[in-house]
Amino acid sequence: MSDADIHLKKFEKELAAGTVSLVLLAVLESAGEPLYGYQIAKQLERDAGGVLVGKQSALYPVLRSLSAAELLDTFVEPSESGPPRRYYRITPLGRKVLGQWTAAWKSTRHFVESILKD
Repeated sequence: MSDADIHLKKFEKELAAGTVSLVLLAVLESAGEPLYGYQIAKQLERDAGGVLVGKQSALYPVLRSLSAAELLDTFVEPSESGPPRRYYRITPLGRKVLGQWTAAWKSTRHFVESILKD
C-alpha cells in the first residue's frame, strides 16, 4: 500500500467516525418506527448504493454508543426466524441532537465546498 493510500484510509476513517452517527440518527428519524440492526444496515445499503456492503458489523458499536448517550432507546423482541432482535428508536434528545448535528454538517459541508471549489 502506498503512502497516499495509507493517508486516504486514515482520512476516510476519521471522516466516517462522526458521519455514521449522524446518518444512523437520520435513518431512524425518517423511519418513523423502531428498526433492528439488519433493517438499518439494509436501508443504508440501499441509500448508499451498496457502499456499506461488508461493513454492517461496524454499525452495532455506533448504535450501542448512541443508545448509551440516550439518543436512542432500545428493546428486544423475539423473532420467529431466529434469535431475538434488538430494536432501536430515536429519542426526543436524539431528535434535538440530530437537528444540531445536521446544521453543523451543512455548515461544514458549505465551508469545505467553498474552499475546494471545482
